[in-house]
Amino acid sequence: MGKPYSDDLRARAIAIVEGGASRHEVAALLEVAPSSVIKWLRRWRDDKNSAAKPTGGSVSPLEKHTGWLLMLVAEHPDMTLDEAVALMRKRRIAGSRSALSRFFIRHKITFKKKPARS
Repeated sequence: MGKPYSDDLRARAIAIVEGGASRHEVAALLEVAPSSVIKWLRRWRDDKNSAAKPTGGSVSPLEKHTGWLLMLVAEHPDMTLDEAVALMRKRRIAGSRSALSRFFIRHKITFKKKPARS
């Protein structure tokens, strides 16, 4: 995903439209899509704010259960992801194998192969 347009460009577009130009004229002048100018104006009129909305920052639902999951790994360091998911389901914690794997990666928990097993 690309970077949002600057706040300066948004403010100039709003000022030009409020000065009497059409949205399509402003879009052609500033070399942006007409839909962008229309959205900026709508947001300006609704919220008096034309700044770009924040991006990213989603939080995994597993983060609510961090304490339990970390304790589980500490008690059973040789547990597989499938076994951990099965225990999560017993406690009615929603999550998949891949979500649990990403959770462990975020918390810097790795499962190394034991040398004796080779």
